[in-house]
This record gives sequence, C-alpha cells and structure tokens, in this order.
Amino acid sequence: MTTLRDVAQVAGVSRATAARVLSAPELVADATRAKVMQAVQELGYIRNSVAASLRTTRTGRIIVTVPDISNPFFSRVIRGVEEAAQKAGYAVLLGDTRNEREREEQYADMLNRREADGIIFLGHRLPTVLATILARDGGRAPVVNGCEFTSTLGVSSAHIDNAGAGHEVMQALYGLGHRDIALILGPADSPLTRDRLAGASRAAAARGLAANLIVEAGDFSIESGRRAAMALFARSPRPTAIFCFSDEMAIGTLAAARTAGLSCPADLSVVGFDDIQMARYVDPPLATVRQPMAEIGRKTVELLLGILSGRQVQPVSATLPYELIPRESLGAAPVNRLLRS
Repeated sequence: MTTLRDVAQVAGVSRATAARVLSAPELVADATRAKVMQAVQELGYIRNSVAASLRTTRTGRIIVTVPDISNPFFSRVIRGVEEAAQKAGYAVLLGDTRNEREREEQYADMLNRREADGIIFLGHRLPTVLATILARDGGRAPVVNGCEFTSTLGVSSAHIDNAGAGHEVMQALYGLGHRDIALILGPADSPLTRDRLAGASRAAAARGLAANLIVEAGDFSIESGRRAAMALFARSPRPTAIFCFSDEMAIGTLAAARTAGLSCPADLSVVGFDDIQMARYVDPPLATVRQPMAEIGRKTVELLLGILSGRQVQPVSATLPYELIPRESLGAAPVNRLLRS
C-alpha cells in the first residue's frame, strides 16, 4: 500500500510538507503543491480522510450553496469554484437550496458541525447559523458570498457593480432614442434587483424620464419574463425597449414578442443580463451584460482560502468587471416614436 512517505520521496519533499499539501494546500507554494499532487496521482495514493480528520481540524472540503441549480448562470459560477478549489486540493460539496430558508440553514449547519472547512453561499440571505459563527469569529469566519452582494452582511464577497451595469444599459437605450423603456425585475428581496433598479432609475431621473419608466415583476425565470412581457405589450404606449434583469427573462420576452407579432429590434429592443451561453444563439442574438461568471467563482475560493490561511482577517469586497454586449436584439427606437418625441 502506498504511504504518504512514498509520496514525499517521489515529490522530493519532506513528509510534513506532503501532509500539509493534503491538509492545508493554501499554505504551500504552487510549485511544491503541484509536485506533491503529481506524485499522488502517479502512485495512486488514497488519503485516509477519516484518520486524517482525527489528526487535524481540516476536512479538505468546502460547501457551496446555490439558490437554483437549474439556472445556467450559477452553473458557470460553480465551474469556476470547482476549478479553483480542485487546484488548491479541496473537494466541493454542492447544495441546491431552492431559495428555501430551511435548506440554507441545513447546509450552513454542516460548517457548524465542522463537516467542511468553509462555505460559499451564492444567494442573498445569511443563514442564522452562519450569522452566529460570524458573531463569534468576526472576519476570521470561513464564510464568503458570491454574486448577491450586501455590505451589511459583513462577509467577504465577489460580485460586479450591478448598479453601474443597470445605469450603463439605460444610457445605451437612451442613446438609441428610446424613451418608453420597461424593466422586468427579479425577486423583490434580491440585492441584484435592488442595485440594478437603482442604477436604471438614476439614469432615467438624470434625463427627466423617470415617469416613462415602466416596471414589471419577474423571478429571473424564462416563464416570468414571458408573462411580464405580455403584460407590457398590453400597455399604451407600448414600450420600445425592455431591459430584463436576467437573460432567461429576456429569452421569455423574445418569445412573447413573437407571439404578439412584434419584430425585434425593429419594433422592440430587448436587453438581458448575465450572458449565459444560449444568449448568443437565440433569434435574434441577445444584447446583454456579461458577468465574469467563472471568475466570480474562482474569486470566492481565493477569498475563502485567504480566510482559512489567516492572511485575511477582515471582510473583503471584490468588485469584478462587467461588459455590455450589444448584439442584434438591441436597435434604435422605432422611427414613429422618434418623430413624436
């Protein structure tokens, strides 16, 4: 049976260093970690995790909770988490909370029971269990948020400037002559909805067009986008542009436009948010805000490793760049509207 001593000998390191790579990889230089992991693979070494857990407080596992695993946005974030965690020698335990508080608490309690070394939550609610841990350990608690940033949570987070993105989308639409613009929001309690709406509203107010801003509720799903769009098409005047707070809702809006006999972008411009993979393949290809989904995932792991290693003792807010992608669903306001305005 291959032993840890064998791994250390092949890698050319001490047994203690080989053990550290497997128990606390973030404390070891990348080159050394790579040599040890290569030796592990070559020798087929299998670590006895039960015995190891008796000798150290580390499990080599991190928990990632996601509000809706069926949402393609989260699948890209999770891939980034998995890549970074695996490189650091951690296994990922994935929990689909389905936006249910009870499920969020159950996964959080796994950290409390020390069944994992840290937790990354991709939703906006801080479970009570985690709040208790944070109150006890302060900035040293191994808790990180991804995507739905709220500063009052008091945890490290990786996200984009959602308010800035919402403002930029509206500026692009106004620049194309649109005046009657509708927004299809996400859930009312989501920080994403809050911040994107704030940015869009600021752009409308700056042009004196706040009264022209039409708002419909959605929940980020395709069906909610379709329903909201059909309600908007019944309004008079009908909006010439719809800014959806997710790509899935924008795809639902495009489907509703086809049902209503509207041409996009001749009659209606549609802009989404996220740049999920299917956005470029719908008809017409969807203009959207591109989020660095995989990078958000990788950054959350980096932040968590910083906490676990003791290098990071205070919460860090990491704001990553976004990009407005102007595809064919975005066009100038209809000529009759431009003449009227």
